Parts: sequence; structure tokens; C-alpha cells
Amino acid sequence: MTEATGRKASPTVTLDPLAPLVVIATATMLALVVFTAPLTTLEAMTDALALSAGEQAWTMSGMPLGAAAGLLFAGALGDTTGRRRTLLGGLWLTALSSALAALAWSGPVLIAARILQGLGSAGIMACGLGIVGTVYRGAAQRRAAGIWAAALGAGVAVGPILASLMLGLAGWAAIHWVLAIFAAGLAVVGVVHLPESPRARARVDVAGGLLLMIAMGCALGAMTELRVGSPVRVAILAALAAVALLIFLTVERRSGNPVLQIGLFLRPDFAGATLAALASGAGVLALMSLVPTVLVRGFGVGPLSAAVILLAWSGLTVVAALYTGWLPERLSSRDRVVIALLGCMVGQLLLWGAHEGATWRIVLPGLLVAGISNGILNAALGHAAVQSVPSERSAMGSAANNTARYLGSAMGIAVISLLIAAPGPSGFFTGWHRAVALSALVSLGGAIAVLALSRRHA
Repeated sequence: MTEATGRKASPTVTLDPLAPLVVIATATMLALVVFTAPLTTLEAMTDALALSAGEQAWTMSGMPLGAAAGLLFAGALGDTTGRRRTLLGGLWLTALSSALAALAWSGPVLIAARILQGLGSAGIMACGLGIVGTVYRGAAQRRAAGIWAAALGAGVAVGPILASLMLGLAGWAAIHWVLAIFAAGLAVVGVVHLPESPRARARVDVAGGLLLMIAMGCALGAMTELRVGSPVRVAILAALAAVALLIFLTVERRSGNPVLQIGLFLRPDFAGATLAALASGAGVLALMSLVPTVLVRGFGVGPLSAAVILLAWSGLTVVAALYTGWLPERLSSRDRVVIALLGCMVGQLLLWGAHEGATWRIVLPGLLVAGISNGILNAALGHAAVQSVPSERSAMGSAANNTARYLGSAMGIAVISLLIAAPGPSGFFTGWHRAVALSALVSLGGAIAVLALSRRHA
């Protein structure tokens, strides 16, 4: 993973203009609040809409499914028709789908709204970092990527707490009304403050985008059904995903403006950044997403208290991302990614101590170590995502990186959910220990893969 040279990055690097980054960071935080909204409101939604076990799983997975399925198409759309236009479209889709979620009268309507929220967030995530790659250069770009990464952590930190507070004030639908109003307001502000990017003189690869969305949607649907569905449905969805992916690869080789340039994976820096994002999602992000379940089910902590305890991880992620400029300049993006993945692995292993009869304090050391490491990792990956592709394809680089992260987290959450599904405290914690070991191996594997690819590049 190579990076631009320049003077030492530090927290005092001037970001001029500042307004685009404020809008992008706020929109990114909003997308992660959308992602985390059901964590503390799922029980209330289940009671109000009589959700089945399958509908509960799809409600949780709907947004990341939509985001993962739409990110690469949104990136290609941004590079071709304009990143500002695509980001604003993502905000308006988020606003409308959040209003639909608030008005949902049944489980299927709520699930559809969650998938649409994910598609809206895809436009935000893909083109926000793409605009950062266009507006800022050198040390300022690294600093801006750190602030963007801090917004990711801020959304994870704020989302569950805000949803819990709104639940107490006006019911489970209130958080979705807040999201709708906030997204619409950001779209109006973005018209004034977001610059438009150069547009490619090429047609949008609609066929490739639809095929990729079908492949990703079926793959993630199979993972969701793996938890609550029948083996037949899982097999059908997996087969459809494989067929759609094969057709997609064939179409992309013939496309003049592909959704994803397959040749980019021959670049060690791009392949390394993408694999690291996949390992991040399947490793530390997936494990931390299930920590509230451990706190509630294993230690008897209330949902709001669990969200506050999780701040030990998500809050430090924000702080660490903001202050990555203090790291030595001699550390390349590759070095930072490898060190951060290894730090995440240590934090994950520290969560092994959770056992029957312990208190919630046993998980604090792991949350703290993983939080610092994850903040550094998010910032390094954000920088690498736009540095590892040509500048005119920065939205594609961002989309590929975030797709890998969402896909990895969906895979990891599905596997960990199965491991901890055993009845009784003993079975639960036995499954948790296996989940900790497996997720730590994923982080280690990601670090090894990045090192191996960088040596190949050398």
C-alpha cells in the first residue's frame, strides 16, 4: 500500500475548505446510526409488529445487505455521473426510506425500508470518501481520512444510545423520524457545500450493477437464512449468488465502464486494502457487534447500559482515528494496517475472559485495546482506499473497501450468531470462546495477507 509523500501529518494540518468534510463526516455518521438503530429497539419493534424470528434477523441484516449490494454500483455511478449528485441522492433515499420505516405496519414493510436505507447509505459511503480523495491531497488527505474514520466510530457510538433515548420518549419509530429529518436537512446543506467531481464520458454499467446487487443480495440473504431459515433456502440463495457472480464477471470483462475494474485486484495495494477491510468486518467488527448480546444475555445488563459500556470500544475508535496524525510519518499505510489488525487481534483475545459468573467489567480491557486499534485501522483503510486507485476512480476504491467491510461483517455476525446460539449459560459462553478464537484468527490472517501482498509488490 503506497501513499503520497509530504510533510508529517499531525492534528494541526489545515483542511481547506472545511465545509465539504463537515457535511461528508456528518452524513457518514448518519449512515452508521442507521446501521445501529435496531440494536436497542428490536424488542420493541418485535412486540409492535409481531415479528417472527426470521423477520427479526432480516430487520437486523436488511440495512447492511442493501449497503453491501449497492456500494460498488453507487461508486461507479458517482465516478460516471458525479459524486456530489450520487451522495445527495443517497441522502434523499435515506430520508424517504427512514420515513417508510417509521410508518411500517408489518414486518415485510419494515424489512423493505431497512434494505432501502442500506441502498441510500451506499451512496453516502461510496461517494463521501470519493469526494475527500478529490478535494484533499497529501497530509491534508490523510487527516481528512482520519476524520471520516472517526465519523464511522461516532455513528456506532451514538446510534444505540440515541435509539434507546428516543424509544423511551416516543416509541421505536421515533429514531427513524429523526433519521429522516436529519438526512433531508443534510441533503439541503450539501447542495451548497459539496463540490461536484469530474464526470466520465461513459455510460453507466447498469447491467453490471444489477447483477452485482443480485449476487451480493443473494449471498447475504443466504447468510441471514443460515441463522433462522431452512437449508433448502440457504442452498437456493447461495446458488443464485454464484450464478449471478459468474455472469457479472463475464459482463464486466466486456464493459467499457465497469462497475468494478477486475484488474485492480492485480494491484497489491488495492488487493491488500480490500482484504484488510474484509478481515476488519469479519473479525473485530463482527465480534464487537455481538458484545451487547454478551452483556445482556450473559451478564444481565440492560440494553441502554450495554450501549453505554460499548462506548469503551466505539468511543476510543473515534479518538484514535482523530489522532492518527501523531503516529510516526515513517509508518506507511501498510504498516499502520498491519499493526492495527494485530492490535485488534489482541483486543479480541482479551474478550476470551468472559465466562459464567463474571461481571461486565471483564470485557473492558478488550474493548479498550480493540477500540484504539480499530480507530487506527479505519483511518489507514480510508486513506488506502483512495490512494490505491486512480484519482478518477476514487469512489470505486471507497466503494470496494466499504463493500468488503460490510460483507465481512455480515459473514462474521452470521457465524458468531450460530456459535452462541447454544442454550444455557454454559453453552452460550462456550460458543463465545470459539467466536473469539475464530475472529482473532481472521484479524491475524488479514495482517499476514497484507504483508504477503506487499512483499510481492516489492
